[in-house]
Order: sequence, then structure tokens, then C-alpha cells
Amino acid sequence: MPKIVEKILLILIDFLAVIATFYIWLLIRYHLGYFAATDQLFQFYVACLMFLFWFILFLFFGLYRSWYAQSRVDEAVAITKTVTIGCLVAFVATMDVRVDLTTAPSTSRLLFAAYWIIQLVTLTAGRIIIRTIQRKLLEYGIGRKKALIVGWNKRAHELYDEVSSHKALGYDILGFVDIQRKHVDEQYKQSSVIGTIKDIPKLVRSEGIEEILIALEGSSQKKVLEVISQSNDLPVNLKIVPDLYDIVMGYGRTNQIYGVPLIDILPEMMPEWERKIKRFIDVSVALIVLVGFSPFWILVSLLIKLESRGPVLFAQKRVGKNGRIFTVYKFRSMVHRAERETGPVWAGKEDPRITRLGKIMRKLRIDEIPQFINVLYKDMSLVGPRPERPYFVDRLKRQIPLYTRRLRAQPGITGWAQIKGGYDDTFENVKKKLEYDLFYIENMSLRMDLKIILSTFYIMLAGKGQ
Repeated sequence: MPKIVEKILLILIDFLAVIATFYIWLLIRYHLGYFAATDQLFQFYVACLMFLFWFILFLFFGLYRSWYAQSRVDEAVAITKTVTIGCLVAFVATMDVRVDLTTAPSTSRLLFAAYWIIQLVTLTAGRIIIRTIQRKLLEYGIGRKKALIVGWNKRAHELYDEVSSHKALGYDILGFVDIQRKHVDEQYKQSSVIGTIKDIPKLVRSEGIEEILIALEGSSQKKVLEVISQSNDLPVNLKIVPDLYDIVMGYGRTNQIYGVPLIDILPEMMPEWERKIKRFIDVSVALIVLVGFSPFWILVSLLIKLESRGPVLFAQKRVGKNGRIFTVYKFRSMVHRAERETGPVWAGKEDPRITRLGKIMRKLRIDEIPQFINVLYKDMSLVGPRPERPYFVDRLKRQIPLYTRRLRAQPGITGWAQIKGGYDDTFENVKKKLEYDLFYIENMSLRMDLKIILSTFYIMLAGKGQ
């Protein structure tokens, strides 16, 4: 089912569920003798306002994410959590503190429990209908994803059997890829080995592969990094069949459908509601900094212009999330056309190209301020891995495994690597900062973002910026 069709159907079924819940609740109130407005147009208007409330809440908690062969029970649990929070918010928002905190709850107030139960039933039923239809479509071969199995062993064959026997998983196995070329063209049931790990990029692009299922075992597991490295720039999802040891040690959270345990490799760790708050904070802070302190930025611009010739703002192409190229903006802290003779080079701590004002701006991190424009355009976030130039990305991704994993996250004005590391002036420093970036990506949270922002403020106030 196309994503846009799925979202439209979800919104429509939720709308019908919320409207139905409201009218059933009104009917209960009416039979219990409580006042209810009889004007039908007004009732529908109130019902639509209630849907708007629920729609925002569902959007906030990620209930409109694309679903693909996921557990309907898990979705029912997510709905229960969201509806419970929404009803509690509505209950508190409509409280009369003087009455409700001093007397026993009235029957009218207790009807919130009835509304909660009805809302749970109608929403869950609607979602189950949609998901059942989607699952049936997958079983009939509609909307299935082409997949590769990495491995040529008993585990890979067992995975093939499980996936082939459960059509609702939504995978069409195109074939196997192995670590050795000698197995190419060997057959297992209706499939065969169609290449090696090094052929993954070519196969993904030519065959439209969307999922890679890794079933390596024993000493071959060190090849997992190579598979990830080969797939970093590709529009594919990676899943691995875990060892019992991996599960027990908590190295990954497994999704298990029809008894097939699969771990998502390097998934998006920050939950939907945190990502929504993160974006809200990004926009709010960007507007406050750019607009609220605009007189100071005008003064900085004048000082830059007075010190050296050239533009006030420095614009440069950078690589953003998922490899998208965008233009980043900074207050110019170097002489005009600093790389005219050297070509692309990393800035050093005692770089002679940096102007006197530029040194001050870098220590206070003021040169980064125009990047809040990039934040408003959603090219960047307040916190994330620093965006690198295409020249260096092309060079480093060939030399450092997992380097392009950085591109799975929105780049940031500041980040864990910036408060922990120094300049990207040597290959070893780049590798060290990559470790920090990957640590951030695997532990993304609002709490960690706040810690990074506070540390950045300290660096700015202490003049320790670079």
C-alpha cells in the first residue's frame, strides 16, 4: 500500500472512530439525564475539534508512521498509551479545582472513564481493520519488498524457509549473497547465490532491493561490518538474525513476527514524540537567536566588513541527512577566498588564514550563528553530527568503515563530537570524532541533547571554542 494512501486511510478511520466515540458518549450522557447540546451542527463542530486534538496527539506519538508487517498488538498498546494520556490531559484541563479536589467525583466526571473505554475500542478496531487489509495484500503479493539474504549456511537456509512460508512478512527473497565467490550459482530450493558482499550495491540498485537480511554465523560475523559499510549509502533496511548470546546480552531489540526474530541494525533510536519536541525546540531557539539578538549580529557583520574585504557570510556546500547536499552559512572567520590556492583543507588550531576577529568568533562560537537559518530550513538541527564537505565525505567513506552512518542523522550546529574533540586536522582525529558521532546517534535523546547544549554554553562562555 503506497504510504500516502496508508496515511489518508489511517486519518479517515481515526476521524470516523473519534466522531463515533463522541456521539456514543453523548448518547450515554443523554440517557443518564445530563445536559447535552441538541443542535446537530454544533455537536459535529465539537466532534471535529476533538478529532483535531486527537490527530495532533497521534501525530506527536508517531501513530502515523509507515507500518510494514508489524505486530497489531504492539500498535494496540501504543494506541492505549496515547489515548490514556490524552484522556488524562482532557480530564485535568476540564477540572474545577474548587469542586473536584474537595468532593467525591460526580457521575458526570466519571463518564470520562466511559469515553476512554469507547475511544480505545473504536480506534483499535479501526486500526486492526486497516492492518488486516494490509496484511492480506502482502499475502497476495501486493506491496511486498524485495530482499537479499546475506549468508550461505544452515541459518540462512532456515531464514529463507521461515520467510517463504510466512507471506505476510512481506519479503520476496531475490537470492543469497555470500562472503565467497565460489558459492555463486549454488541452488537452495527456488533461490540461489547471486553474488558476494561486494556485489550488494550493484544488486540493490539494479534489482530494487529494499531489505537486507543478515544470517552470518561463527567467524563470518566480522563480515557484518563490511555489509553495513557496503550498504551505508543505499536506500535499504538492514536486519540481522541474532545469536541467543546477542539477545541475552541485550545487543539489540528484536522484532519477532511468526516466530522469526530479526534485529534492526542501526535503527532510528529517538522515539517519534521526542523528535517532534526536538524540532519544536530547534525552530523556537533559532527564531529567538536570529530575531531576538539581531542588533548584535548586525554589529558583528559590520566588524567583519571593517576588518577584511569579502562577504560577511561564508557559504559552503555540505552533506546533510541521507547524503543530501545543502548550503551551510557562517560568519566569515577567514580571509576572503582562503582555499583559492590550497584547495579543500581542514582548518587547524593555529591556521594563518583565520582573521583576528575570526579567532574571537571561533572561541565564542559566534561564527556558527547564521547556521540557525539552516535550522529553520530543516537542513540542520541544534544538536547532531557536524556536516562535512562532499570532498571529504567521498574521501573518508572509502577509508573509514561506517563513516556514512553519520548521514543517518540530521547534522547539528553543535554535537557530542564538538564538545569532546578538537579540529578535524588529522585522520586519527576524524576517526575519534566519528566514534563520538556514532555514540550520539545510538543514544539520541532529549536528555542527551540538553547535556550537549549546556556543555556548549559553557565552552562559549569560557572562550574554549575552536
